[in-house]
Amino acid sequence: MKRPIIEIDEEKCNGCGQCVLDCAEGALAIIDGKAKLVSDVYCDGLGACLNCPEGALRLVEREAPEFDEEAALAAKAKRDGTAQPHRPHGGCPGSMARTFTPLTGGPATMAPAGSQDLRAQVPTWPIQLRLVPPTAPYLRGANILLAAHCAGFALPNLHADWMRGRVPIIACPKLEDNEVLVERLTAIIKQGGISGITVLRMSVPCCGGLDRLAHRAIEAADSTLTPETHIVQL
Repeated sequence: MKRPIIEIDEEKCNGCGQCVLDCAEGALAIIDGKAKLVSDVYCDGLGACLNCPEGALRLVEREAPEFDEEAALAAKAKRDGTAQPHRPHGGCPGSMARTFTPLTGGPATMAPAGSQDLRAQVPTWPIQLRLVPPTAPYLRGANILLAAHCAGFALPNLHADWMRGRVPIIACPKLEDNEVLVERLTAIIKQGGISGITVLRMSVPCCGGLDRLAHRAIEAADSTLTPETHIVQL
């Protein structure tokens, strides 16, 4: 099967080991001074290890066996000399795909008097494009709202006007690796079974990259989707 998986540029890798610490499944190891992917089946493709200070890691989509969480954690426990931990979900807990129940009722119990409810009002999680699992159940048949990071702060009614009926995914073409973003969005389009893409971006020139990202991913996925773009004027 084709799926996202880590690729390591050994020329850039300096063996610092940051990626090994970031990988909860133990898919990476430092061997002969370089980061190595121990086994394809140990890599969940979520990209929690992409914080490489040298930019030596990236997600690619290639033929690879399906991620085997039990095998990954068992191998990691054996290498660490510890009992295998109980982990109901793979990857960083914060990257676990989930769907939230719509917020109803009054303020949260612990909220100070007079304050607004601070509980999450996003319908799904995660929302960062780089972290969204392409096979997340909530993607099936969904209309994606691909929004610029800034949009949430520029539009006070973002939730009511734009997120209702859509699955929010945020990205910044200026501050993030566009190749990684295109690869992840391509995988979402191919594997997620989504029904539409709405692009919400700012009017600043750099934000135009969000449009190009969407079109590149659609083309790479051989999809017939047509993104609908809305521009927030500054």
